[in-house]
Order: sequence, then C-alpha cells, then structure tokens
Amino acid sequence: MGLNYAVLLDSMPNPLLVINDADRIIYANASSEDFLQTSASGLARLNLSDVIPFASPLHALIQQVREQGSTVNEYAITIGTPRTGGERTVDVQLAAVQDGSSQVILTLMQRSMAQKIDRQLTHRGGARSVIGMASMLAHEIKNPLSGIRGAAQLLEPSLNGEDRALTQLICGETERIRNLVDQMEVFSDDRPIERTPTNIHAVLEHVKAIAIPGFARNIPIREEYDPSLPSVLGNRDQLVQVLLNLVKNAAEAIEQADGQGEITLATAFRPGIRLRVPGSGERVTLPLEVCVHDTGPGISEDIRPHLFDPFITTKATGKGLGLALVAKIVRDHGGVVECETLGRRTTFRILLPMETRHSEAFEPS
Repeated sequence: MGLNYAVLLDSMPNPLLVINDADRIIYANASSEDFLQTSASGLARLNLSDVIPFASPLHALIQQVREQGSTVNEYAITIGTPRTGGERTVDVQLAAVQDGSSQVILTLMQRSMAQKIDRQLTHRGGARSVIGMASMLAHEIKNPLSGIRGAAQLLEPSLNGEDRALTQLICGETERIRNLVDQMEVFSDDRPIERTPTNIHAVLEHVKAIAIPGFARNIPIREEYDPSLPSVLGNRDQLVQVLLNLVKNAAEAIEQADGQGEITLATAFRPGIRLRVPGSGERVTLPLEVCVHDTGPGISEDIRPHLFDPFITTKATGKGLGLALVAKIVRDHGGVVECETLGRRTTFRILLPMETRHSEAFEPS
C-alpha cells in the first residue's frame, strides 16, 4: 500500500506552506488552515504578502533561500496576521524544493520554551527575583546558621545521649539548609565564565562514564554524534553539570515510569539557526546542537510552560532548581535550551553559538 503524502503533510502539527517563484501559495497543509484562519483552497488563491505583511523579515529569508539553495532556520520572528487580527511570534524553517525551481517550503513553529527562557532569565523580573532572593539567602541566612551550628557543637559534649541526639539533629538540619543556600547562591553569580575551546563529545563521554555505573546502570544510552562538530568555546565543568543534570532527569523519568526506555545523546551542526538577542535587533548564530532524548513518560502539558522556573519540579523530593540552573548556565554561554515532548519521547535541545574570536589561538580538544 503506497504512502498518501498529502495525508502525512496534513498530519503535521506545524503549518507548512509551499511558495512558488511569484510568492504565491501553491500548497497549504491542514495546520496552516488553522493558523491562518483560511481554507487551503482560499490560501491557494493568495500571495504570501496577503497573509504575512510585506515588511516581515520572512520575505527576505525566502529570497535568501532561493538565491543560496540552502535551508534557513530563524528564531523569534513576529508575524502579523491581519485575518486573525493579531501578531504571533514563531520560529521558521525554510528549504528550497530540490527540483530546479524557485519554490520554497515554509514551516512555521509557534514559539514556546525558548521564548519563555528569554523572558524568565534575561533582563526580566523572574531572573531579578531569583538573583535577589539568592543574594538575600546567602547574606542573611548563612551567617546565623554558622552560629547555630557552632553553639550546638559546643553544647554536645556536656549533654547526655538523648539531648546529644537533639544537638546532632540541629547540626544536620543547619547543614541541609546551608547546602540549599549554596545552590541558590549560584543564581546570583553574574561574573563572566571562563571559557576555552571544548570538545562537546568529550563532555558527553564524561557524563556517560558517570551515568552508566550509577543512576543509569539499567538504562541503555545511545549515541548519535556528528563527528565533524567543531569545538564549543565553553566552560567544561559547567557543560558537564548541564548535561549530567539532563541525563539524570531522563534516567529518573524512565525509572519512575515502567523502567523501560532508553536515552539518546545527539549532536548536530545547524548553520542556519539564528536567535534575536533580547533588547536589540542583533541576531547570533547558534549552529551547535546538543540533544538529550528519552523515551520516558513525557512531561505533562500543564508543567511544560514553567519547566525552567525555579522551584518547579515533578519529583517528590526535588527542589526544582536543576533545570533553572541548566537554563542559566546555557544562557551564560550565549545559547538557549528548549524542551519538547511528543508521546513518550522527550527532547531537551541545547543550541550554542560558535565563538570564533579566540578559536585560532587554540586547537580543539
């Protein structure tokens, strides 16, 4: 039985349009009808500028694809849709149809996680709140805790067994609170990170070496690496922390479900991916992609929009700081981290920029 390609394209969750050399829409899938509030037959009678304003940068990107014959990914484009009376921010992917024509395939993806990270962790109130709270905890709580612990230790030798157990409890609880404050204090550290050219595959192999004999001992870990990936100008220890956190979360998700699943570590070079720098019109290229896939139970829809917020967790004993810290470290590296779930497949995708300023001075590790 042959494949019905029209049915496959209509099953895609994202709007897909095919634009001819005159910028006329010659195909629109079912998701495009919903997104643009126009039937496929109606769209086929329109030019792209009828549904997307001519001033949109999308038109220049289409021309770029025609001239270069390459695939282009663009992040955070605001698209006005006069027919629906509003504007929406989308990611776009454009590809030339490989038939010698000037036709272009346009896929629109409504912005979700990456945009929320920018809002939460870059020049916004959420980030300032976390940083302010971390500084307050560090300065106003750690010093009194040291005094409480010291007093309990001084009392301990003069007490009997039952009372001594209480002083030990005081010491243990103050230590636990101090560790939590130490974790929070990381968010208030805005110093530039020290970065050197780092082989991301060596980082992933180090993470695997920790995971396999430990928390992921019963879970297969697969690799899908691009061997030609250039080095990242990053902080090796912090990148290990990020990926170790994501792999540990994936392993715990699989274990909490039925224990049946696998983790895939993947890398790829995506030269067309760009992101607008918040607060300016500048766009940076984010060509280095690192993904952690798992086939666990997925992430519920109600928690997805807040996944990278501090204190958000699905774990009974979790503190909800792990993914917030992941987002901060990735931001400090000039990149973004996203999450998507499709059925039992969850993907955390990290996009990192190529830093060429100092790359000639180092050999990749």
